[in-house]
Amino acid sequence: MTKADIINEIVDRTGIARCDAAAAVEAFMEVVKDNMVKNNENVYLRGFGSFIVKKRAEKTGRNISKNTTIIIPEHNIPAFKPAKSFLQMMKGEEVTAQD
Repeated sequence: MTKADIINEIVDRTGIARCDAAAAVEAFMEVVKDNMVKNNENVYLRGFGSFIVKKRAEKTGRNISKNTTIIIPEHNIPAFKPAKSFLQMMKGEEVTAQD
């Protein structure tokens, strides 16, 4: 599913204008990216999952073309952790009310 497909699905389900749906999707993605990149904060969406910032430790790597050792510095990467109820739905299990 692409971003255009998501926008079309929102338009079909809600009946709002396509340009408004596109603006909402773009704004959502910008808010998530800004919080993760600029503020180094996780974004939690109850019942869906969490967009989290993971810290990768410094490590030693190899440049195989030059046969040299390089140091890969510590850095952050984005990750997604699905909610428990979302995982249960994916597995075909019944979702309980407390999740």
